[in-house]
This record gives sequence, C-alpha cells and structure tokens, in this order.
Amino acid sequence: MGLLAADGRMSFTDLGRATGLSTSAVHQRVRRLEERGVIRGYRADVDPNALGLSLTALISVVPLDPSAPDDIPERLQHIPEIEACHSVAGKENYVLKVRVSTPLDLEELLSRIRLAAQINTRTTVVLSTPWEGRPIVKD
Repeated sequence: MGLLAADGRMSFTDLGRATGLSTSAVHQRVRRLEERGVIRGYRADVDPNALGLSLTALISVVPLDPSAPDDIPERLQHIPEIEACHSVAGKENYVLKVRVSTPLDLEELLSRIRLAAQINTRTTVVLSTPWEGRPIVKD
C-alpha cells in the first residue's frame, strides 16, 4: 500500500513487479482496499502556489456562545478557501487550514468565517512548509 500511497497512478503491472505479485493479485488487493474504505480515492497533488494561493494560515476557532450547538464544520463547509477542518483538544474547538493569495484576502476570509459560524478566531500565518502531504504508511 505504501507504493500506491506514494504514487496513486502506479499501474497494477508496476505494483506487481515491485511486490512480486501477479497483476491480477495486485488488482484484487487494491479493489479490496477500496471496498473496505482504506483507499478513499485518488486525486491530483496540485501546487497551491501555481494557482496564486501562496498564503497559508491556520485558524483556531472558538464559538462565541459555548452553549450553542457544535455545528461549526457545517457552517463553514461552503467556504472554498478552507482546505481542512480539524476538531482539536484544548482551548479551541477546531483548527482550519486555509489558502489565499494575499493578506487582504485573508482578512476578508476571516470576516466571512466569523460571520458564517459566529466564532472567535486566532490566526497563525505559515511562513514556509518544508513538507506536507506525506503518504500514510502503516508497517
């Protein structure tokens, strides 16, 4: 599975050569991993900088009203600049990973996020990303 996680376009023939299995055996194993939900899908690894989205930020959020229903992910799901939403332990309820073009775009996005979810935010701007998106490999 590590080979496929590193290169989702690797052919069943190449996977078979690398693992010592027949092409049909590799195809069956991959199909079973897909059916069990271990492999959730295949996608392109798009460079956000090539799209002009050079500013990445992590936004920690806390509801204005702690007794309000915990529906923050649903309230923010429609905002395309939010790449990920993580429920976290600690003072904050969620941490959002966002990508925008400029600091002004980030400021505007923060206003939309606060309005949509009725939350307080604390923002950390990412200066650089030495690595991310490492394939998940379980020994």
